[in-house]
Amino acid sequence: MVKITDVARRAGVSPSTVSYALSGKRPISEETRRRVQAAVRDLGYRPHAGGRVLTGGEPNVLALAAPLRRGVHVPVVMRLAVSVVTTARAHDHDVLLLTREEAEEGLGRALGTDSVAGLLLTDVELDDPRLPRLRALDRPSVLIGLPADPYGLTCVDLDFQAAGEACVNHLAELGHRRVALVGSPPEVYLRGTAYAHHLMRGFTAAATRRGLTASVHPAGPDPATAPGLAERLLREHPSLTAVVLHNEPLLEPLIRAFRRLGLRIPGDLSLIAVCPDDLATTPGLPVTSVSLPADELGTRAVELLMHKLHATPVPRTTLLPPHLTERASTSRRVPA
Repeated sequence: MVKITDVARRAGVSPSTVSYALSGKRPISEETRRRVQAAVRDLGYRPHAGGRVLTGGEPNVLALAAPLRRGVHVPVVMRLAVSVVTTARAHDHDVLLLTREEAEEGLGRALGTDSVAGLLLTDVELDDPRLPRLRALDRPSVLIGLPADPYGLTCVDLDFQAAGEACVNHLAELGHRRVALVGSPPEVYLRGTAYAHHLMRGFTAAATRRGLTASVHPAGPDPATAPGLAERLLREHPSLTAVVLHNEPLLEPLIRAFRRLGLRIPGDLSLIAVCPDDLATTPGLPVTSVSLPADELGTRAVELLMHKLHATPVPRTTLLPPHLTERASTSRRVPA
């Protein structure tokens, strides 16, 4: 059976453009319309009855692959998903949310119906096993994350490497010489999750460039582990004066743990978090932070995908610059 994707390939346009050309629901250039109509005639395409029932005659579903793997901070993923859904609805599209961990199987299910116009993918790995399939896909896709090789793909993310650098630069300018990164859970690094590695790379590169002594400590998300983590950091690094935290569930517990050990924040220890703004301002101590813009990432990803659906050129990679807001958890280091 001839599918809408076959027509799109023959006409050199996206499946969504084929639907718009046939339905007249969106303005399409006359040249594109003629190409689509010629492809329909040549291939003998007939719209799938089930697809018409589900979508009103056009593929108006975006699939969001957001696997809820171990170590993923679910509230941030859900915030991103809500942003995707809200923006997609503004473009008359619905969202199919895929949260299972499998790679190829999940994509196969999403692509098994003509109603899916395009794909959005999160939790991108440096060498993500989904990438070969995406590069050969006959439907547009956008990655919310930056793999090691973005060739042939469209990616959007916070510039996590620049975020790591911004944290270290801020601390260096305040006179700190010994810093630690409390990073994502170990399994996140072991999977090669891109954002965690990019931030770690920026942190270590900036520390080297600034002549700071730095260490990296992957940490689980369980708040009950915060006291032991705080004790270990101070025992292993007695001259430690600043911590960068990229592990949202540990923010408040780690602050409490350091205080119970008799440390004043920021008098004895400065702290910066990479997290959503509302999380940085909810503790009793407003935390200096680099904003994690989940809402903006979801909106940008959908907008890029809609441009691709309408055959509008888009940049290969869009990196949002980090924004560091100084609050009460960092201060100038007073020499002993």
